[in-house]
Amino acid sequence: MKAYKDILLKYLPENSADQVIDLFEEHPCYLKIVNERRTKHGDFRILRDNQYQITINYNLNKYRFLLTLIHEVAHLVTYKEYKRVKPHGIEWKMNFQKLMLPFFNPEIFPEHLMKDLARYMQNPKASSDADVNLSLSLKKYDDDHGKTMIFEVPVNSKFVHNKRIFRKGAKRRTRHECTEVHSGKKYLFHQNAEVEIIKE
Repeated sequence: MKAYKDILLKYLPENSADQVIDLFEEHPCYLKIVNERRTKHGDFRILRDNQYQITINYNLNKYRFLLTLIHEVAHLVTYKEYKRVKPHGIEWKMNFQKLMLPFFNPEIFPEHLMKDLARYMQNPKASSDADVNLSLSLKKYDDDHGKTMIFEVPVNSKFVHNKRIFRKGAKRRTRHECTEVHSGKKYLFHQNAEVEIIKE
């Protein structure tokens, strides 16, 4: 168990590891730490032998890792209780809120992060990235990789996304219309999409 805890401590806030171990004892599953996936931080799946598996991206900061982990455990618990329901419906939301409660602690999350987390947890979305304030608060703990969220990019500025160059245009409700420089095609970007600004 100590070896297991030592591994978890590489990814989790220090004071959360024992509670996470307790959670896995109550809800056994395989936990895999995997390479970064651009479209998601983690996922939950049922394996062929009716075992459960949760995968989490290895490069998340410790607070986003914990939040993502509890998000996925909530899927596990919801499946055990209800089998097939809407993935991020009311059943999942209630389980996510219930499971997060013991971790909602200033010994685990910094106080300023807890404020944004509290607002998000009132009605959690499918991704924490959908909440701009929480996403920005969590981003402060990321390793500096030269990326900027698109809503921070000035209009008409160029940026790189997935090895393609775009120019930022006007905002449409919650998304930003951007033009790919090479093709002239227009694309809508989520406001929290991470891009690399081209300095001109």
